[in-house]
Amino acid sequence: MRTSTRVVLALVLATALLVGAVLWLGRGGEGSGRTVVSLRIWDESLVPRYGASLAEFERANPDLEVQITVVPWSSYQQKLRLDVAGGTADDLFWTNLYEDYADAGRLIDIGAALGPEAARSWDPSAVAQYTRDGKLWAVPQFVDAGTAVYYNRELLAAAQVDPAELAALRWSPRGDDALRPLLRRLALVATWAYNAEHDFQSIELPYLGSAGARFQDDHDRFVFDSPQGVGAFEYLVRLVADGLTPSPADTNTNPDFARNAFLQGKLALFQSGTFDLARISEQARFGWGVAPLPEGPAGRVSTNNAIGVAANAATRHPDAVRRVLAWLGSGAGNRYLAEGGAAIPAVVAEQQRYRDYWAEKGVDVSPFFDVLRGPRISSGGGPGFPAALRAMDPIFAEMYLGRIPVPEALARARAAAESAVAQN
Repeated sequence: MRTSTRVVLALVLATALLVGAVLWLGRGGEGSGRTVVSLRIWDESLVPRYGASLAEFERANPDLEVQITVVPWSSYQQKLRLDVAGGTADDLFWTNLYEDYADAGRLIDIGAALGPEAARSWDPSAVAQYTRDGKLWAVPQFVDAGTAVYYNRELLAAAQVDPAELAALRWSPRGDDALRPLLRRLALVATWAYNAEHDFQSIELPYLGSAGARFQDDHDRFVFDSPQGVGAFEYLVRLVADGLTPSPADTNTNPDFARNAFLQGKLALFQSGTFDLARISEQARFGWGVAPLPEGPAGRVSTNNAIGVAANAATRHPDAVRRVLAWLGSGAGNRYLAEGGAAIPAVVAEQQRYRDYWAEKGVDVSPFFDVLRGPRISSGGGPGFPAALRAMDPIFAEMYLGRIPVPEALARARAAAESAVAQN
């Protein structure tokens, strides 16, 4: 074959490949006649669930395509804040801290978009969480239920601890409790006994609530440095100082450290929520179970957080966004999140699917739900709340490291939070 012929054929082939790539990359784009709606989430494990749900939606709505973007939790809030401010945020995005966006007019009013009847099928606590100034600002997707304690059966057996003992555990800021002695027994057979750490939802809120304290009052003022709050944090910091928990040098910088230690068989008790249940079920290579939270002076107290999908008010496709929201908030669209026990759907009628899945697996998830029959502690909110959490974070980290006494650390953290809110 002559050189000139090779060149011509190579150019033809390259052109064909280029055209093919453009067509493939452009599927659902401007040239396809389909409107693309983007959805941002932070949990990659739920991509298959959303993918299956949205595939059904797209079959019924062939003029629309929904593209999912995953931004890791470690950078999610900061990146979202910058993208919303810069006008580059997705059409739809997961949120649990939405107040600043709502107050700034950055979100679509869900009630106006879907009508007042839509919220009646959703978990009431989730609806309350995303209602502000009489308007609903997100479509609830799933709820976390309450916090409980995962335990390693093999480590408990080695320490001669009956799992039934966990159901009767109490902690006390005075030190006359059953939790600390049991943790010392477990520390004899495990690298670490428990995950007392700077974990806002799974550790700090339950201890504050069960001590009789609150994180914020009814006017969004920070009140966690009350005497009861000091007692709760001093108890946690003492557990760290006694070597019963992983080092804050590890947990402060890696929020997954304790969970990974549990999966590696190094941690006997792991206090967390249902959001870790599927991963533990898939990856644990030892027998495990779920027990209730330790009881404090005010009982067992948990929060019940929900994740919602908010709609970007600057979207170029408001009608398409409305249709996707309606699907994600419907029973047909929401039930996919329960498959494989991945999450508890926010549509109340679909929540039994989650319980049934884990019952068939032989896992008793009742501790996550039973704790919610008692008092709950709010996970906080209000204008500037994300900035307040960021301002407090380094102070709390130093407190767990033992570098700042608890009363001083809490007072400084409250002042930093108030300053952040004022500046916001």
